[in-house]
Amino acid sequence: MALFRKKPRTEEPIPNHIAIIMDGNGRWAKKRGLPRTAGHKVGAEAFRTIANYAKSIGLHYLTVYAFSTENWKRSTDEVETIMGLLEKYLRELIRDMDKNRVRFCFFGDLSRLSPELQQEARETAERSARYTGVQVNFCLNYGGRDEILRAAKQFAADCASGKARPEELTEAGFSDLLYSAGVPDPDLIIRPSGEIRISNFLLWQSAYSEYYFTDTLWPDFGPRDLDAAIHAYNRRSRRFGGVK
Repeated sequence: MALFRKKPRTEEPIPNHIAIIMDGNGRWAKKRGLPRTAGHKVGAEAFRTIANYAKSIGLHYLTVYAFSTENWKRSTDEVETIMGLLEKYLRELIRDMDKNRVRFCFFGDLSRLSPELQQEARETAERSARYTGVQVNFCLNYGGRDEILRAAKQFAADCASGKARPEELTEAGFSDLLYSAGVPDPDLIIRPSGEIRISNFLLWQSAYSEYYFTDTLWPDFGPRDLDAAIHAYNRRSRRFGGVK
């Protein structure tokens, strides 16, 4: 099954990089009297639809918050369901890779994932590295604070070994130590579900991102919702601390 298929849209400038906090799966299921795991399954299909649409409209980077460092606190059944869905879709990505020609990257500490999931993530990233066009970044076992600490420890180690000096550190140099090295900061961050917080997502990278919050739960989030977010983004004036 191909992950992406073309779909038309109205003409409007597209941000270079959109990031999404995929939130609301559990509440979507609860509203329907279903187990939370059912919400994750429908949420996975919502991701498929949005990724499909993102490619069709010419988006260059799409980053999604799939599993945070805090999500391990959830029930064993829920965590296992999420991991099972991730394995399923990564296998499909590998199978259809030459057809879709999408580059996939992973942000986060993958060492806590199962050996099978780690292998599929590595294979997906390595085999898709040659593709150009849209890049999808999966945040797995990811936390913004954890990422910053990891980068700080790496720089401290480089200083201790003589590879770097503290006074040489710049914002660009620190960015190169993050999981997102080489990826431009997100222009627009979207959070469905009605929650108005960033939940430890891309803390360094989002310094000047625009945010869009919607009450729509993630399993119900579709192309029209993405269009609405892009439309709202295009009506804003990004000043980056300056005056226009």
